[in-house]
Amino acid sequence: MAKHGKKYRAAAAKVDPTKAYGPKEALAMAKATSITKFDATVEVHMRMGLDPKQADQQVRAAVVMPAGLGKTVRVMVFAEGEGARLAKEAGADFIADDEIIKKIQDGWTDFDVSIAVPEMMGKVGRLGRILGTRGLMPNPKAGTVAPAGDLPRLIREAKAGRIEFRLDKTANIHVPIGKASFTEDQLFENFSSLMEAIRKAKPSGAKGIYVKRITVTTTMGPGVKVDANSALSLGTAV
Repeated sequence: MAKHGKKYRAAAAKVDPTKAYGPKEALAMAKATSITKFDATVEVHMRMGLDPKQADQQVRAAVVMPAGLGKTVRVMVFAEGEGARLAKEAGADFIADDEIIKKIQDGWTDFDVSIAVPEMMGKVGRLGRILGTRGLMPNPKAGTVAPAGDLPRLIREAKAGRIEFRLDKTANIHVPIGKASFTEDQLFENFSSLMEAIRKAKPSGAKGIYVKRITVTTTMGPGVKVDANSALSLGTAV
């Protein structure tokens, strides 16, 4: 069994594993215990009280992080004609012509978000084996399939920090909310927006406790437990 290094052990010693921290305190602790030389990603991991096998207990939505994500987001748009023109003008990094579609079929996925107009979903569907496994498949429920007129807004949101989240097969949700270099206020702003989106995405079939456990951590850093009730109450702000 792999043992943690000296830096990790020293960082983990600062965290009380029996305590559920308030959201602001947890985020501050995650920043303070980041151990990488690079600018680590701050992540939120949620254990949900849902059954992923039930159709009425699925969670899939998106949220725009007010403070961004601290990285350059590369946007792929599946559109032709007027939609392609609008996408290019709005700053899309790639427009999926036949050549690019062939590259994707061969396994190329050097982009972070993909958006499509409905008319292109026939072609996009054939890329499901590649895009689906990488979480890059455009989906109407996530708002990434939309008419050409909506493309500029979606591209702006993607580059500003729009991120999709979904319940995985193990009943967990994992979402990056920024970088360790962000201020505590920036991380809290993003975390609050995420929790509001999580609250609003509660499925009709949810029973009992909706969010069982929340942990925040940085890349390679120790996990910090967050008080789930306090976190969910952030989503009630008007």
